[in-house]
Amino acid sequence: MNDIMRNKTSTQLFQYWNVIRGDRELPRRNEIDPSAIRTLLPQLFILERDHFGGMKFRLAGTHVCALFDRDFRGRQFATLWLGSQAGKVLQIGRRVMAQHVPVVLSATARTEDGRELETETLLLPLASNEGHSDASNEGHSDRILGSLSPLSRPYWLNATPVSALDVTGLRVLDPDRTAAFLKEPAAGDASQPGIRRVQHLRVFEGGRDG
Repeated sequence: MNDIMRNKTSTQLFQYWNVIRGDRELPRRNEIDPSAIRTLLPQLFILERDHFGGMKFRLAGTHVCALFDRDFRGRQFATLWLGSQAGKVLQIGRRVMAQHVPVVLSATARTEDGRELETETLLLPLASNEGHSDASNEGHSDRILGSLSPLSRPYWLNATPVSALDVTGLRVLDPDRTAAFLKEPAAGDASQPGIRRVQHLRVFEGGRDG
């Protein structure tokens, strides 16, 4: 799995998500036990879909907030990303929920004074239906469990806040669903431009382990 994700937090969270979902497509949100992943909590977040089609932070760990020097609770996920990429990342998040597919994003964190830091963001779908445990009825996903992790710790980290993330790569963590996840929209549908068209985005095929 080390060739899929470059950060220990991403790897451990993905392993935990796989364990609690068992043979289902995704776990329910009430199955997440914070005590089982307490060492990861500062770098974790939970997103929820809002009534306007956006995704806002329900929770954000202390390290995520410290990276940008702001509190993200209640804010839109799109505000993390460069303005030109906000809509594309929102589309990716929607597909994670709609298709029940986990993905990992590579991105360069940029500061106002030109500093750069490579980061990794993991997005894992959660089922909203708490009333069913049967694998054939996993419920509807309207939330995402995620992590945001720097890949190094420069001296200026947490002293100089990051202003935006510049997405550079995407990997779908289920090789059987990569093609469907990245599928271009029907001709003439300008409302949802294809994920492959993100400027300078590298798409890595497949990647799920086990």
